[in-house]
Amino acid sequence: MLVAFLLALGGEPKLPSFFSDHMVLQRETRVPLWGTAAPGARLEFSPEWRPAPPVVITADANGRWRAELDTPAAGGPFVIRIAHPGGTLELRDVLVGEVWLASGQSNMEWTLGPVVGSGVEGWEEALQSAHDPRLRFFQVENALAADPEDDVRGSWVQSSAESARGFSATAYFFARTLRSELAVPVGVISSEWGGTPAEAWVRADRLAEFPEFTAALVALAGSQASNPNAPSVLWNGMIAPLVPAAIRGVIWYQGESNRERAEQYRTLFPALIRDWRAAFGRGDFPFYFVQIAPFAYEGDTGEAARLREAQGCALALPNTGMAVTMDIGDPSDIHPHKKREVGERLALWALARTYGRERECAGPLYRRMSTVGSAIRLEFEHAQGLTSRGEPVRHATIAGADRVFHPAEARIEGESLLVSCPEVRAPVAVRFGWGAADMTNLWNAAGLPASSFRTDDWP
Repeated sequence: MLVAFLLALGGEPKLPSFFSDHMVLQRETRVPLWGTAAPGARLEFSPEWRPAPPVVITADANGRWRAELDTPAAGGPFVIRIAHPGGTLELRDVLVGEVWLASGQSNMEWTLGPVVGSGVEGWEEALQSAHDPRLRFFQVENALAADPEDDVRGSWVQSSAESARGFSATAYFFARTLRSELAVPVGVISSEWGGTPAEAWVRADRLAEFPEFTAALVALAGSQASNPNAPSVLWNGMIAPLVPAAIRGVIWYQGESNRERAEQYRTLFPALIRDWRAAFGRGDFPFYFVQIAPFAYEGDTGEAARLREAQGCALALPNTGMAVTMDIGDPSDIHPHKKREVGERLALWALARTYGRERECAGPLYRRMSTVGSAIRLEFEHAQGLTSRGEPVRHATIAGADRVFHPAEARIEGESLLVSCPEVRAPVAVRFGWGAADMTNLWNAAGLPASSFRTDDWP
């Protein structure tokens, strides 16, 4: 091929764009680097943190190669020298720390400053303190493909007012919190596309479990991908080129585009998580996601609440966590501007579950119900200090055997809610925050909100 021919004449090895100057590598692990070179070329990797002899590999007959470097504890900047038959290539200003991948649709894409939309709440103040040479971003440019690609377009940049302004606000606040708490370099790779459904981000092989996508996948084979909503096209163009990079984990903010297919999402979203974990080959790495916020979808008849419920099903997978946004949405805007809270809530999951910090990371999650006379008692996990902050608990409804739900009074008793309504003398079910635009007001002592839920499984 042309690259191999040129390299045979003395050119440098070629690496994917995210292996470059200013990159952040995951600390204390074995990091793969890969690329192309002249077939049979001998490459010697000498990272500055490694006093031992270089790591030596040989490109295969097609010019492809892969090297693995053992990284130290957090530090840098370092230089990685790659000796090849034509000379030496240097990767400069390399940091070693924590690396996360951020993905999803427009709420993850929404930028800190007014580049996409109008900027998020508090963006001006955030940009004033955005200068941090040890916080770095890699923005994957939008790309779709019918088959898995080898590379993406993008470059590593240090955090500054200019670079942070155009970066994902949620990912920025997540990373900023980790930097503050861990005091190590942090790198975030952001790969997202607004308005896209989950199936666009899943490998075709995994989607074989879902026969409803078969026709679309057959049509895609051998064609020129042109629709970012088609199955697998964003995996092929924006995630596959990153595999098998060493990442600590993933943060994910998506779901609105699958709202009308909540039943499918109950299995599709866990399939996506399993698919990414298998592809990167790093075990059950952390996968923390955002539950969709309240929004007044036109004609909604419970689809949004069922989608939130479906998202919660992914918590059955190991090493997952859900940031709830029932209190920070905007019923009139599908892109709520309180992204700082979203990023920080995702960071709470990482700090508690990934980095072992002692702190609450989840809001109250419904566990079970019991009937108490003409009322229903609801019990929760993560409910220490359950509070409505002095106001009546909003958006609780109750029904009897007729399945007609009525607005209900919900009284906090310790770590439980006692729900009742004079019109329902023999209650059998409760729903909380079940309206698409319901902004709820139930938190635990950590200030984390309860998710919407229902005790029934009625249509």
